Parts: sequence; structure tokens; C-alpha cells
Amino acid sequence: MTGRCRRRITVHGVVQGVGFRPFVYTAAASCGLSGSVRNDSSGAIIEVEGEPNDIAVFLHRLHADPPPLAVIEAVEIVDLATEGGTGFRIVDTSRSDGGRTLVSPDVAMCADCEAEHRDPCNRRYRHPFINCTNCGPRFTIIASLPYDRAGTTMAPFPMCADCAAEYADPADRRFHAQPVCCPQCGPTLYYRDPQEPRAVSEEGLRRARRLLRDGGILAVKGIGGYHLACDAANDDAVSELRRRKRRGDKPFAVMVADLDGARMLCALDAHSEQLLSGPQKPIVLASRSPSAAVAESVAPHNPDIGVMLAYTPVHTLLFGLPGDEQGPAALVMTSGNLGGEPICYRDADATERLSQLADGWLMHDRAILVPCDDSVIRVLDGVDIPIRRSRGYAPLPVALPVSVPPTLAVGADLKNTMAVAEGRYAWLSQHIGDMDDLATLSAFGAAAQHLGALTAVSPEVVVADAHPGYRSTSWAQRNAGDRPVRMVQHHHAHIAAVMAEHGLDGSAQVCGFAFDGTGYGPDGAVWGGEVLLADYKGFQRLAHVKYVPLPGGDVSVLRPYRMAMSYLWAAGVPWSDDLPPVRACPSDERRVLLHQLETGLRCAPTSSMGRLFDAVSALAGVRQVVDYEAQAAIELEGLSRGVHPGAAHYRFDVQFASDAPAQIDPAPLMCAVVDDVRNGVPAGVIGARFHAALTRLIVDLADRFARDTAAVALSGGVFQNALLLLCASETLRNNGFQVLTHRQVPPNDGGIALGQLMVGSSG
Repeated sequence: MTGRCRRRITVHGVVQGVGFRPFVYTAAASCGLSGSVRNDSSGAIIEVEGEPNDIAVFLHRLHADPPPLAVIEAVEIVDLATEGGTGFRIVDTSRSDGGRTLVSPDVAMCADCEAEHRDPCNRRYRHPFINCTNCGPRFTIIASLPYDRAGTTMAPFPMCADCAAEYADPADRRFHAQPVCCPQCGPTLYYRDPQEPRAVSEEGLRRARRLLRDGGILAVKGIGGYHLACDAANDDAVSELRRRKRRGDKPFAVMVADLDGARMLCALDAHSEQLLSGPQKPIVLASRSPSAAVAESVAPHNPDIGVMLAYTPVHTLLFGLPGDEQGPAALVMTSGNLGGEPICYRDADATERLSQLADGWLMHDRAILVPCDDSVIRVLDGVDIPIRRSRGYAPLPVALPVSVPPTLAVGADLKNTMAVAEGRYAWLSQHIGDMDDLATLSAFGAAAQHLGALTAVSPEVVVADAHPGYRSTSWAQRNAGDRPVRMVQHHHAHIAAVMAEHGLDGSAQVCGFAFDGTGYGPDGAVWGGEVLLADYKGFQRLAHVKYVPLPGGDVSVLRPYRMAMSYLWAAGVPWSDDLPPVRACPSDERRVLLHQLETGLRCAPTSSMGRLFDAVSALAGVRQVVDYEAQAAIELEGLSRGVHPGAAHYRFDVQFASDAPAQIDPAPLMCAVVDDVRNGVPAGVIGARFHAALTRLIVDLADRFARDTAAVALSGGVFQNALLLLCASETLRNNGFQVLTHRQVPPNDGGIALGQLMVGSSG
């Protein structure tokens, strides 16, 4: 082909704040093309003019070699009349009326910046806010699109002449990097505590490291909010942080300086190491090494540890560079809040709310616009299973299998994440938290407003959980205005979420196993052990765990011994003092509990699989009272890993009916557990037998209900259980089933909003 031509190329995706315009500039110049590139609210708009073959080479580079953080979702090409001219330029950002662009998540410090950070000859040596087009804060500092410095919390920091020159140089890695700064023009790092005057920069870092070495608790301002940090090897410090934070036994995450430090703490495969050191740098759950130099109080009674690498320059400086007085080798790094509250991210809020938790604060004056907790990932057989999807991932969209109208889904009340969607994209918010605190409700409203501003979605429909008591549902009803509010059953949303992740358009039904702790059923019962035949339009309840009384509601959730006694009562097994949960129940409470079970007083019927795990854990003597959600199940699973169940088999009795859902009766299993307890069988073996029985149950029910569909979906918080998920998935595949599990959103309630979007938009 010969003869000059001109084309407009519109690129949709994550193309702002990721070095896309500099990349386009360099690629076009190297191909000898003239034209321009600019950002607007629909993405990146490129006009190129030159020989057709040169434009073809440019387009190939556009697709094949974009910047590391760019995500190209679609490219539209339109022929234009030639204009002539020479050279290629970047023009000012504009805003159009159509389309939208996608915002990059916050990204960990890249290798290039880390090298400069450690180089005494570099002008950004030890700079706490070093960043470039390939790394640094994005989502948490952007107020609006298009993405320019004036629309971020870096606006109060005018660039010095040197930074401005880098920003304007197409050959520089910081060309059009909006948060670019240096020690002369960037934010200020400082340390404060109640005893001494404020200390800035290096002196502040020295005092912060000294506080940690001395066993103190430090509040550290990160990208998305404040952490509370202490020496992870100091049991007194960890225990004190646990006491102040009202954390109970819930595990803490641990941060280390580098991959070698992570290898000292836990067993890591190649994929886990790649994930730990990649641009997201999430918390990765892995098996703790027996020689791990961390206090037992970091994760009591738990075989796993959540580990992450230092992901900001402030973190790296806190651990210390060569020549520094080193800080501790591993730090507990947990959200800066009291249990149940949202993370602190505003400075004044942090100094007030954390005043009884922290002994000192390492702070800076770059504002955080929106809070964003660390993400948590579990790796199973080389596959990422999100447990919490937040920093590094939010607000990247999830592609939808069908187009949906502008919709807001408000999620659930635990592990809340909300979402907006329009067309073929859904944008899930960062992790917001449990909606049982007024501050969390306020954070929810702010997150909804911010996500709407970044995505330009104006919801016409609001979708909420069908539970009439959920605070998220009440928020939806209060804020919907004249928009319809559509209610979606909790477990239907779980199955719809995993369907959407796998690109199913809803034309075929799946057999879904929705196993969790609590969900409101249409019959008013507390569901949670459900087998559903589902598409987006509706579901049929095929089977469920047989109802047992849930005496006292949340009281029995916090005291697994009560659930064990409820299951024993339902199975006709006498409450004998040789059984651990019976011994754990005070005699006065035992009398009241029996009265409740016999009369139904304050007893909601439940089919919850989570409560069945609690009951087995209590019977096996593992956990009678819990400090955090699913603690009994987590500890039972930990004891069961790698344990052979032996020749004995537990079984469920499944009662089928032609006109009603099948009932999964755990009575035979409970009787077998009681026999094993009385025969002195170790808790780990009991747990292994229970997991094996659940796996057999899933496969048997799939054999009966899913042969026509062939697709089996596994969702709900119970499928965070690595042992169960691995065994059930492998056995189902070996039996010829297509298995759908979560890869992009959590199986717990953090993924509910995605399912709500699909179901709420299908009517």
C-alpha cells in the first residue's frame, strides 16, 4: 500500500495514569508518524498520519507492547482526511460526552523506582514518595477523570523545575506521570507522638524504627489508609496490639521487606512468589513455616499466615536501607481501626481514633481521597482465589457476559463491596467492611459517590439483598429516590456471581452449591447450605441442609457449643458431659437452651453449612467460643490438612421428595462424630472425615442434579476453605463435571454485588 492516510484510533480500557500517552508518543515517533494523542473521558484518542505500512506497524505495537499497567479493552479506528504536518504531540486532556475510560488501581513501587530509591547518586535517593508512570498511587488520589494532576490530591504540590522537565520529556519514564515529585517539591514525611516534638523526614524515620524495635505500636500512613504496625516477633507487642484493637484471636497480616523475608515465614510456590512480588503486592495466605520467626500470637491456632511485601517507599524506609539502624525483620501490618470500624485514612481522624491504639504516628501530607484496604489472595494449585479484593485490583472492571442497564448493587452486610455496572462492564468498589458501624455506612456512601464519579455510571436501578434487616438494603431504600429497588436472594447472588466470572450468558442453568454462614431465605429461615438450579432470571431450590434451630441468633454464632448441642438435640443424641460442647455449656444456660429448643422460643430455623462446621468443630473439641467469623471452621480445617481420614466414613442422609427440595440430614454424621470423640479419635482425623463426607455429598448431589447441565458452581464463604474447595473441585472434575469457582471476586460476601448486578438486571 502507498499514499499517506490518517486515522483516528480510540482506545478504551485502563489507559490513563499508566504511561499510555508517552508510549503512544514514542511508538508513533519511531514509526515516522505525525499526529497527536490526548485523554478524554472515553479513553485515549490518537490521530496518526503517515504511510499505511507504518501505521500498521504502529497498531501492532499498540496491541502487542502496551505499558505494563495498561489494559486495552477495545480499539476503534476511523479513517480521516489527511492534514499533512510533521511531528507527533501530546495535547491537553479534554472531556467528551460519550464513553468512559477505566482508572488504574494503586500500584506497588516498581523495580526501576526501587533501584533509584536505593541509589545514593540519584536525586530521589530515599525519597518516600518516589513513583513513575508504572507505579504509585492512582485510585486513592483521583477525584475525577480525565486523570490529570489538578484532579488529584497531588494538586497542592507544584512540580519543581527538574520534575517539570522530566514530566515534559517524552523519553523520560516520568513523562506525564501525574504524581511525579522529588524531595524538593513533594509531600513531607513526619513522625509524631505525645511525648516529643514532631520530627520530619530522616529523623522521623529513625524515631519510628526505634519505637518498633522497643516494642511499641506505630500508626503508618500508607497509600489507602493507616496501618497499625509492631514487631511481629515480639509476643508482648503483638498481644498488646491485639488487646488494644479488640481483635480477639483473628490473625494479623505480616509485612516483610523482600521475598527472602517471606520465604523465611511460609512455604511459597512459584506462583505465590510471583503474586507477592508483582505490581499488586497483595497479602498472600500461605502455610506457616515451623521455623517462622513470628510470635504465635500473630495467628493463634492457625496453620496459615498472611504475608505481604513492602509495597511503598515509606514501607521500605521503615524496614531500613543499607546503613540504617534496621527495624524489625517482620512487622504486623493491620488496618488502622478498632475491630468492626472502617480503616482510618484522614490524618485528623487517625490521630483521634487511633489515640488509644498507637504510641506514635508516621504520617505525610499527601491526602488520601478514598480508603482502600490491602487485598488478600489464597493460591490453590496455581490459581488465585480472592478473599478480599481491594488495593491493587479495585476499581478494575469485571467484564460481563451480557449487557446491563446502568445499575448500582449495594452488596451484603458482611465484607461489604458495592458495584456499579453499565453495558458490558461492572466496577466493584474496594473492600468497605462490615455494615454494623455508623462510620462504615458513611464510608459506603462516600465509596458509592466516588465510584460513580470515576465511572460516569448514573444508575437507573438499585439492587439489594432480600434480607429485610440488612443495613445495606436500608441504605438502598433510603437513597434510591424514584429508582426501582430490586431484591435478590443472597445465595442466588452467590451463584450468579461465579456464573458471571466465567462468562455465562444465562441461557443455560447451572447446579450451584451455595454454602455459607447466613443468608435470608424466602421462607424466613436462615439459609446457608443450599443446592440451587440457577440462571440469572431465577433459581429452584434442589436441596438444602435440614433445618435445625438456631437458638438466640448471633449468640449461637459466637458460641459453637450451642450449635453442636442443637444438632445433637435434632439427632436425638443425649447431652452427655463426656462431650466437649456439653461440658462447655454452663448448667444454667443448658437449661435455658433446652427450653428454647423444645418450645422454639427465639429459635430461627437454619440450613447453614457454616453452623454445621461450627458444630463439628465444637464436638471435636477444637473451638467452643469464637472471636471472629468462621474461626471454628478455620481451625478445624487447619487440623485436618494432610490428615488421612482412615477407613471410617461419615455420611449424610439425603431425603428426596418429588414435590419439595431434598433434605440433607447430618444426623448420621453427628452420631459418627460422637462415637469418634468417645473413642478418642484425634480432632484432625474427625475433621478430615468431615471434609471427605462433604466432598462425597457434593459429588453425589451433582450426579443426581447436574448431569443435564454438566456445570457445577461453588460459591459462598465456606468455599474459602482450601481443603474443601480443592477436594470438591478435583473430585467433580474427575467425575466429568465442569467446575466453576471464583477467580476475580471473593466467594464470600465480598463477591455478592456482582451477582446482584446480574440478577437485578435480568428481569
